[in-house]
Amino acid sequence: MSRTADVLRLPILYIGLALARFGVIDRERAVETADLAWPRIVTGVARMSKNAADVAMVGAVLGADAISGVGVAGPFWGLAFAIGGGVAGGTIALVSQRYGAEAYGELGLAVRSSTLLVVVVSLPVVVVFWFFPVQLVSLINSDPQQIEYAAQYLRVVGLGIPFAGLNLVGSRVLVGADDAYTAMQVRAGGAFVNIALNAVFIIGLGWGVAGAALGTVLSNMFAVAAFAVGITRGSAPGFGDFPVEINPVGTYVDGETLADLVRIGTPVGARNLVWTVAEFPMLYFLGFYREGTLAAFVVARRIWGIMNTPGWGFGLAASSLSGQALGQGKEALAEAYGRDIIRFSTVTYAVSAVITAIFAVPLVGVFINPDSPPATEPIAISLIYAACIAMLFRGISGSSIGPLDASGDTRVPFLSQLLGMFGGSIPLVYIGSVTPLGIWAIYLAFMAETIVPAAINYWRFNSGKWKAISREIRPEQDDAGAVD
Repeated sequence: MSRTADVLRLPILYIGLALARFGVIDRERAVETADLAWPRIVTGVARMSKNAADVAMVGAVLGADAISGVGVAGPFWGLAFAIGGGVAGGTIALVSQRYGAEAYGELGLAVRSSTLLVVVVSLPVVVVFWFFPVQLVSLINSDPQQIEYAAQYLRVVGLGIPFAGLNLVGSRVLVGADDAYTAMQVRAGGAFVNIALNAVFIIGLGWGVAGAALGTVLSNMFAVAAFAVGITRGSAPGFGDFPVEINPVGTYVDGETLADLVRIGTPVGARNLVWTVAEFPMLYFLGFYREGTLAAFVVARRIWGIMNTPGWGFGLAASSLSGQALGQGKEALAEAYGRDIIRFSTVTYAVSAVITAIFAVPLVGVFINPDSPPATEPIAISLIYAACIAMLFRGISGSSIGPLDASGDTRVPFLSQLLGMFGGSIPLVYIGSVTPLGIWAIYLAFMAETIVPAAINYWRFNSGKWKAISREIRPEQDDAGAVD
């Protein structure tokens, strides 16, 4: 491992070793989790920083209306991650259990079926976004300038939805095969390509929000090309060896495999879709708050995204390690991984929250144009402080989902997210828009968004029912020696 990789890995590892020293988690599992989680966390930081850079560059050049416009288009772009993330949720469950059981003969079928499914599901969305961007964004915003920015962004970025979905599938194939490092290299590389392209398109060429969207599309195409070469050849130039080599020529349409992907992935996609759908009424109600609140919320959510990156790593580490243990029939070990990762994740989130709170003011300053409404900056700072508290519960929620996803028990996490958003967060934002509660309602909405799923997901994990559900999708052991 390179010196740079060690520098990125060590902060996560030190937290795990400190917890092991005090007997909170097992030392060996702490090291395994850190090794699998840190590349995914770095990927998350890179990609969320890319999203933040989009907003920062657009805001610096065009001001608060452009920030709001990109924010309004955000829920529609989120469909890419709902679609791709749903299929990828099924992918990692199938791949991790087959990899753990050494049922290599079934790996190729799972990967090819996932590829076909994500393309078929995403193409109709591309068509709708290209032809009806103004009509779509007008559903949640009435400001002409913001609608214009949002429509420009949506029409172009929509072209990247299939590539974003394939990007997620490729990443989950590698993580499920115990290689988060290569997945990190590819996806983080794509994020850095995006930032560089944005600088050229937005600032250098003056293409504004359309330039930001084009950078997103091209960077996803770059990552998908790298995954495609690496997974089909076993290695990719600049990224080294891949843990699997899948023949692209073979069966893509297998009823049983597609049924498993749909059954497991639909609740995962629906869970991802909860926040995407929730953004529509959320942004609509925020339009009734004082001037600058909508732009401040968009800024705070970009920083929230960076704070949430530990969940990317710990959730997938829990899925992969628990899934591999389940594939071997070791249910007690799968539960032990889950419990240790929940504790590890929660403490890491606490560290992230403290650091973010300390640097909240300069972080917000990066996004705010001097011409923005005066209230934008203080509102954004206060929202970040509220997010720091709410994020403590996200550590429990996100890592509890990992073993559930690996087992195929994906419905309860979806319902918990649905209840947190539509039973708590959105009603609170609405109440704040029509009562003197005002900005305090948004603080409470952040809390509801994380506390409700944390309580339900941990309850489900603690019940142990997910272990029984996993038996329905475990590979046949007599296929263990087969090779695709």
